[in-house]
Amino acid sequence: MMKLPQVSGKKTIKALQKIGFKVIHQKGSHVKLSRIIDSQKQTVIIPLQKILKKGTLRNGILKSINLSIEDFAKLIKD
Repeated sequence: MMKLPQVSGKKTIKALQKIGFKVIHQKGSHVKLSRIIDSQKQTVIIPLQKILKKGTLRNGILKSINLSIEDFAKLIKD
């Protein structure tokens, strides 16, 4: 298993936009992104922090959209 990369909220948003997420709403320091895949709506909220905590990234973001750490690492490298 690959180590979880340390990334900012902005970099995470850019990576998720590459796979079809669109910014829907922002309230304070949290940005709501959404996409429709297989006729189901996926929504995720990203905090705009300099470095996202590992638990937030793994459990709050990646698991909720069924994205592996390896696939996420590829997205942030591109």
